[in-house]
Amino acid sequence: MSIINEIFSYTFLSRAFLVGILVSLSASLIGVSLVLRRFSMIGDGLSHVGFGALGVASLFALSPMAVTLPVVVLAALFLLNLSKKSKGGDGSIALISSGSLAIGVLAVSLGGVNTDLNAYLFGSILAVSKSDAYISIVLSAFTLFSYVIFYHQIYITTFDPAFSKATGIKTERYTLLLSLLTAMIVVIGMRILGSLLISSLIIFPAMTAMKVARSYRNVTIISALESVIAFAIGFIISYACSLPTGASIVAVHIVFYIVAFVYSELRMRARKKLL
Repeated sequence: MSIINEIFSYTFLSRAFLVGILVSLSASLIGVSLVLRRFSMIGDGLSHVGFGALGVASLFALSPMAVTLPVVVLAALFLLNLSKKSKGGDGSIALISSGSLAIGVLAVSLGGVNTDLNAYLFGSILAVSKSDAYISIVLSAFTLFSYVIFYHQIYITTFDPAFSKATGIKTERYTLLLSLLTAMIVVIGMRILGSLLISSLIIFPAMTAMKVARSYRNVTIISALESVIAFAIGFIISYACSLPTGASIVAVHIVFYIVAFVYSELRMRARKKLL
């Protein structure tokens, strides 16, 4: 408790904790739909696109958020449609991901060393300024609000796009919404975990929840709880042990996934014995 009280005695740590909780919660909800639609690698691809956009913005002395957000949104639209229509979608994502990362590195090299960009690449609690916090809170609130309002449409579109079209639901519209929300989460989450680790916030909670739950609703609830708890534990461990915050959070996610995997295997074996 003394460590927790000490953390919240610092304004910048309290601000980072709040932003991290909101981003983790938003990412976990979006991640359920992405993983079920087999779009999980898009988060990783978009994070690299975001870093490339940041490098270009730095090179031309442009506003990082003003450049990164629209570029990542457009990339999300392109990658989601590509994955949906093309059998080689994973290969295309890998090409765009590695290419964007290379562009970012070249842009940073041409513009000189920039510690702020390093914070985007590896994540940094100190990188969360007041303006970043306000933007992150607004975008996270928009993501959560949109997910709750369009929960039913997202659910049907995720499991049965053909049926949703037959019932009059415009699947393209909700694919666009999913693209927009994913892009926003990636951009604001890069400040906490960095572009190399942000995709873990999208993938791990959903994958962990699917090991212990069977219904979409329960997977969504468990995914949300796991993301918040993992972030809080990782945040506290990183402060107490002076470890990188992003890596600490991902390590906690890995532990939770291993526990869920073991639980799933034991439950399956118990059922087989009963049969």
